[in-house]
Amino acid sequence: MYPWVCARCAREFHPENLRELTVHHRDHNHDNNPPDGSNWELLCVYCHDNEHARFVDASHGDTMVTQKQDDATHQPFADLANMLKQKK
Repeated sequence: MYPWVCARCAREFHPENLRELTVHHRDHNHDNNPPDGSNWELLCVYCHDNEHARFVDASHGDTMVTQKQDDATHQPFADLANMLKQKK
């Protein structure tokens, strides 16, 4: 149905290394298997692991990925000058 190429890194596969190419469900729903394959893409094992790691990070609200620098509310050094003056 698909050529033996990773959809992310474009690495080509042959019968000798085909076991390193996996089917990935684009919507992450393994029960969604349309007959035309529209929910599938072929990914190498490395890109597949990366895709799932990014999905898990996003679903857990990883602030390192989603939060802009401007949106930060915590200011750990806001009163640093006063703290240093008090130590003297």
